[in-house]
Amino acid sequence: MRFLRADRQVRERTRKLALTQDAIIQSLAALTETRPHETGGHIQRTRHYIRVLAGRLQARPEFRNRLDDATVDLLFRLAPLHDIGKVGVRDRILLKPDRLTPEEYEEMKRHTLYGSETIRLAKRMMGEDAFFQIADDLVLNHHERWDGSGYPNGLREESIPLPGRLMAVADAYDAIISPRVYKPAQMHEEAVRIMREKRGTYFDPDVVDAFLEVIEEFREIAARFAGAGVEPELPPET
Repeated sequence: MRFLRADRQVRERTRKLALTQDAIIQSLAALTETRPHETGGHIQRTRHYIRVLAGRLQARPEFRNRLDDATVDLLFRLAPLHDIGKVGVRDRILLKPDRLTPEEYEEMKRHTLYGSETIRLAKRMMGEDAFFQIADDLVLNHHERWDGSGYPNGLREESIPLPGRLMAVADAYDAIISPRVYKPAQMHEEAVRIMREKRGTYFDPDVVDAFLEVIEEFREIAARFAGAGVEPELPPET
């Protein structure tokens, strides 16, 4: 009886922790959505893309230990935070209806650092936890490139944390198929062509290979969470 009571208490603490984590995620994601640069459609699409990608990589022996079910679940829950740093970017840049100048682009790129600072502050207050580490990996590293030409730190290949490599593919695909003030939306087939072309330069070859195996699932997710309106964003990195 004592064992059963202790087990119930552990389950209840675990449930409350998960609820607390989800409350933090939803609050920060809601803050991001107060800025009209982004739509809920993008947030929903990218979180489903990353779950599909991670789930496909789970089947590979070299990724199985890094992508257990708990980690895949955290990736799905935390993906909406990947652009929270954009709340620190000035409106005249974030909402500019034209292409950014090189100087403006440098400031826009700092959104990865702003977001990481927010996550790391929470981590210092709450303590080390996989929840905060995965969040930081997503936020800080989703614009790093496999060949080292990305930002903010110019990481390359395996030095880029896996959550960042996954988010890079999910985010880039969605940017290609979404309209911007300076470009129309591209077709799914064109997005697939671009992602294949950037395999091994912008993107982790293994993640792109997983993407190419689930492109019909990406197409379905894009249709299911199709957003309305035009989203000012970074210039396309293609």
